[in-house]
Amino acid sequence: MPRDRMTEERASPYRAALEGALRAGYEVLERDGTSLDAVTAAVSVLEDSPLFNAGRGAVFNAAGKHELDAAVMEGAGLRAGAVAGVRRVRNPVLAARAVMERTPHVMLIGSAADAFARNAGLEMVAPDYYSTPQRLAALKRAQGQDAEARARMTEADRHGTVGAVALDRTGNVAAATSTGGFTNKLPGRVGDSPVIGAGTYADNRACAVSGTGDGEYYIRRALAYDITARMRYLGESLDKAAESALEALVQLGGSGGLVAIDVHGNIAMPFTTEGMYRGCVKDGEFSVAIFR
Repeated sequence: MPRDRMTEERASPYRAALEGALRAGYEVLERDGTSLDAVTAAVSVLEDSPLFNAGRGAVFNAAGKHELDAAVMEGAGLRAGAVAGVRRVRNPVLAARAVMERTPHVMLIGSAADAFARNAGLEMVAPDYYSTPQRLAALKRAQGQDAEARARMTEADRHGTVGAVALDRTGNVAAATSTGGFTNKLPGRVGDSPVIGAGTYADNRACAVSGTGDGEYYIRRALAYDITARMRYLGESLDKAAESALEALVQLGGSGGLVAIDVHGNIAMPFTTEGMYRGCVKDGEFSVAIFR
């Protein structure tokens, strides 16, 4: 949301939700859990919140439906799993993890992915579970004839993504990403979040990355992988690699941000927009922010 429209009253629920996600992930790490467990725990909290464009609270496509995407990846063995266009599973991130752990595949799509999630014992929901009045209003503005109303739409109205990255005590990194895509997208559109190397990537030789923004540009830039490649082949720091990758995205015409952590525990959360809902916890210190 633009800074001039944000009040402390509006910001408070977002800050609380971010801290709740951080605590869910951090509690896993404090119990010597894996980074993969931590990121799926954190993203599940955000998927269950109606405030964010993932799970409950996902945006509507042009047909007035919801199609959700998610991915997970762990850095030790470069294992990954993803789902795209799911419409019935409560937590797409858990479905993505099930694909990684229970099949030889990386991605399942559509109704087959929902059926797989059901057979895997994951909680299923009715399609209207994801719907919120705010997202429906955004769809009506996007499809309406009122040009002024469309111009008032914020980036938060149009799209969004939730994601998490973590480093555990064994030195393994992991990433998880989940999204509803963008408002009024064509049915069947798949963005960067479930595309390994675009919106999600993790490699113990460098870092873990989860991105948010203009998905088509993230795919074209292979942005998440680009960051790890810059670190491995150019010797760039996490901060430098992340900034360079986003610069290249902007030059192509896109915008967005990301969260990343390297194998030494360095954290980067750069973005090209006015703000990005984000948070981190390191050495027991919690921090959440919205604007620069």
